[in-house]
Amino acid sequence: MSDLQNIPIPLILASASPRRVELLAQIGIVADQIRPAHIDETPLRDESPREMARRVAYLKAVEIQKDHTDCSILAADTVVAVGQRILGKAEDAHDARRMLGMLSGRSHKVLGGLCVLAPNNKQVLKVVTTSVTFKRLDASEIEAYIQSDEWQDKAGSYAIQGRAGAFVKSINGSYSNVVGLALHETANALKGLGLQIPGLI
Repeated sequence: MSDLQNIPIPLILASASPRRVELLAQIGIVADQIRPAHIDETPLRDESPREMARRVAYLKAVEIQKDHTDCSILAADTVVAVGQRILGKAEDAHDARRMLGMLSGRSHKVLGGLCVLAPNNKQVLKVVTTSVTFKRLDASEIEAYIQSDEWQDKAGSYAIQGRAGAFVKSINGSYSNVVGLALHETANALKGLGLQIPGLI
């Protein structure tokens, strides 16, 4: 890791998520580039939620690293799961209603895959798990949330940092992980690789 010490390393965020950009900014980090990775995020046959979060985050990072070997790559993936059932991004409002109904009155897991690839071929690859418990939702609450359009492009069809925050009875683990990027683990991963990232404390 000594070859990276005191040398500013360009950081590429392999995500188009504005939430991840905002989360990084919250801890003083601004990526030098934002380059979304375009990969197939379909779950594999018999793949567990944890395995999917880990695999997709890694593939996103590798996809971007191919053309940017002199940069550090940060990639993440968020998987929402009820038991071993993966709740992806809703295809339409009907699908979102179905997911919210599944989350109503019960606990679920948010698994955040995190991958950092450094120019010296070192890497950090891990999964951060947060448990979230929803109150029981009635039909009018679900419908009002559907009308807000917040469910669109969200794993599990909700955004905890938005109106769905009122649905959450309790949370065990990283809040930022549910939003889209576990900040404590991300900062530790960057530091652990010896990367000199502007803004990283």
